[in-house]
Amino acid sequence: MPTIQANGLDIAYDVHGAGPPLVLLHGATSTGREDFAAQIPLFSKAFRLYLPDARGHGRTRWDVADGFRYDWLVDDLAGFVDALGLETFHVVGFSMGAMTALQYAVRFPDRLRTITIVGITTEREPRASVARRLMDPARADRDDPAWAALLGRRHDPGQGEGAWRRLLPAIAADVAIQPLLTPRDLHRITPPALVACGDRDPFVPVDHAWGISRQLPDGRLFVAPESSHEVMSRRPGLFNEALAGFFRSTEATARKRAEAAARPVEHVGPGVASAAPRPDESPLSVPVPPDDRTDVDWLADSSR
Repeated sequence: MPTIQANGLDIAYDVHGAGPPLVLLHGATSTGREDFAAQIPLFSKAFRLYLPDARGHGRTRWDVADGFRYDWLVDDLAGFVDALGLETFHVVGFSMGAMTALQYAVRFPDRLRTITIVGITTEREPRASVARRLMDPARADRDDPAWAALLGRRHDPGQGEGAWRRLLPAIAADVAIQPLLTPRDLHRITPPALVACGDRDPFVPVDHAWGISRQLPDGRLFVAPESSHEVMSRRPGLFNEALAGFFRSTEATARKRAEAAARPVEHVGPGVASAAPRPDESPLSVPVPPDDRTDVDWLADSSR
């Protein structure tokens, strides 16, 4: 598993495929390779997938005794994509990762080709109450020892034995106090957006997801039937179809956003600027497999 230095961390990440860059951000207590296991085989045929472990999770070492805050996760994402040399990219975030993606999009809307958020609300409740109940190490030991054992296998190798017992309450505490995004914030998120949730998600009532999709300038909503929080793993076929359709329908816009961000501005006179031609060479600062396909060409490949 490679690592890259960003924002004072050695961020561990998985990488798959070739094509336009797509960053996938996992949920609290998990890792990308687990949350997006059902998406990697399909979308790696079309995209260069980057799946970073959040600080304190998996192999990105961080002692939560030194704090755990949502805005640090946003700074981590910003440092991560800059270190990789990603000028623009697609992002898919789940739960905690969805909030990170939203907050990043408010700060840097022009860096995103598209944004997909899964299982997140911009309201305090019921998210904070559910997190407070679930993110309790004593409850996990007593009522769900299988999950407690899984957390140990997932995080102990990179964080130290039992580190997850400090991580859980730190996450719940942050959810309870982090500032909430406002409608004005959401209106700043200009890339095409897909908002997804399960119809039985205890964290995110469907009307909350609907409200976010309506407040985003180019938003659309996908509700997975008979699904709880983990839409990508509970209803993988439906979710993959919805995400693929989203990428197909927004391909032209995504390409224009990438080209606009990559085209530098040249000043040709006082108060006059023009866009310089985009160079033929890749703007990335790190080598990636050559790929001249557009964001939509993968669909034909995946059906073979």
